[in-house]
Amino acid sequence: MKLALELAKKAEGFTSPNPLVGAVLVKDGKIVGTGYHARAGSPHAEIMALREAGEKAQGATLYVNLEPCCHHGRTGPCTEAVIAAKIRKVVVAMADPNPLVAGKGIARLRQAGVEVAVGVLEAEAGRLNEVFSKYITTRLPFVVLKAAMSLDGKIATRRGESRWITSEQARIFGHRLRHRYDAILAGVGTVLADNPSLTARLPEGGGRDPVRVVLDSSARTPTSAKIINQASPAPTLIAATPKAPAARVAALKEAGAEVLVLPPDEKGRVNLPLLMKELAGREITSVLIEGGAEVHASALNAGIVDKVAWFIAPRIIGGKEAPGPVGGQGAGRLDEAVPLRNVSVQRIGEDIYIEGYVEGSAGR
Repeated sequence: MKLALELAKKAEGFTSPNPLVGAVLVKDGKIVGTGYHARAGSPHAEIMALREAGEKAQGATLYVNLEPCCHHGRTGPCTEAVIAAKIRKVVVAMADPNPLVAGKGIARLRQAGVEVAVGVLEAEAGRLNEVFSKYITTRLPFVVLKAAMSLDGKIATRRGESRWITSEQARIFGHRLRHRYDAILAGVGTVLADNPSLTARLPEGGGRDPVRVVLDSSARTPTSAKIINQASPAPTLIAATPKAPAARVAALKEAGAEVLVLPPDEKGRVNLPLLMKELAGREITSVLIEGGAEVHASALNAGIVDKVAWFIAPRIIGGKEAPGPVGGQGAGRLDEAVPLRNVSVQRIGEDIYIEGYVEGSAGR
């Protein structure tokens, strides 16, 4: 099952809106077939493993990190292929959260006389497909808030200098996050201050650029901004409100951006929950937020954040005027602070990287 999970992970960034799935066929103590789902619309992991195994699949045990599908989607049902190949036993890490499957695949296999075991490395499998699980059950994207700060909690100096607080290794890791998630969200303030590309630049190449989403109530994004004028297959979406001047909206569209005008929230800014629904409707299953302090505060206050990805660099910036990673009014009492659960910590280069899940989120 560990091998199945490793195989599944090979396709990170390419299978959306489908899950990450790997499969391993074992017979007489030997691996006779392996496979993984490479991208949406391509053969599923089970089919790839069965093709590699050929006649050796008969009487074998199939290990797969997600319940085999039993419905017709972009491809046929895997359960029928498994039954036809005369697989003896199927070991499943977790049931498919998709309501179209949700235990029906397991039931179909058992009905056909195939032995099925469920729950092997279930927690690891759940974390691997946390994006798919939230999207398929809530029809909302899984949202990750990413921040990089100094040891004393600063994201820039008092003069606004922020490149680079973290190490090169941490920045490469950050680009891998961009590759993994469907969209990247930033505020117009970041665009005006830094003119970022918001692309996935991996050292080995081959990174998938996320859809670029800019929170820009008044459509202030320059038509010359890199996010619009660069060689990237991913589109740029400007999320504005009705107060955006029609001329500015027209200019951005002419420059190549898509402009989405949404009803504002109570403060007159882009309504983030409505934006998430709109993105999900476009089969955007995950969003990585790389904004400034106010965007981060707005996202947390709106309750859209499922997970945080936090880098801490071993340097002290200091200064009352140097900004921190989360703005807004902040918590008045400690019991109003945003609690995290299932927190993990690792070293990346010279930096500390922390992941945690927002308590009460729909993500996990």
